Amino acid sequence: MSLFDKSHSMLMVMISFYTLYTLFASVLDVSNAVQEAPTSGSAGVNGFWPLAKKHVIINNTVYNKQTLNVHCKSSDNDLGLIHIPWNQTWGFRFRVNLFKTTRFRCHFTWGIGESHEFNIFTVARDDDNLGDFPVCEVCIWEVGRDNKEKAMCRVNRDELNKPYCFTWDDVL
Repeated sequence: MSLFDKSHSMLMVMISFYTLYTLFASVLDVSNAVQEAPTSGSAGVNGFWPLAKKHVIINNTVYNKQTLNVHCKSSDNDLGLIHIPWNQTWGFRFRVNLFKTTRFRCHFTWGIGESHEFNIFTVARDDDNLGDFPVCEVCIWEVGRDNKEKAMCRVNRDELNKPYCFTWDDVL
């Protein structure tokens, strides 16, 4: 009989707790809560929080219209060798790691003897609100846009005529 009394008492405590919780939640009025204004895009979230979703897109715009061979990898992922025909794209998705140290490095080859390396994604350049360049959730890169000087250009979907161009990492 004492077992029945203990389980019955426990059931009564649980029902009481549930009733109080439901009563409190129904009395709580959030109808006057200030609603946050929507932001354009999620650059603030991407540049601030770790684990932000990213999408890198590589567009083959090499000057001699050759197929672009790309091999990208991070410390955790090797994406293998990809062949991108001229004026075509290829992309990959990932999340910035918890410590915001994510970096993808790509090796590009095309034509006869053209071979270069470039950090296609770094947190300092592509996911830092306080950095020199805007944060990108979708990082679109044009490879070979400029023949020699600044061959890697990150373009913004909204402002295609204002690219951020960089030299190859292997060229000093």
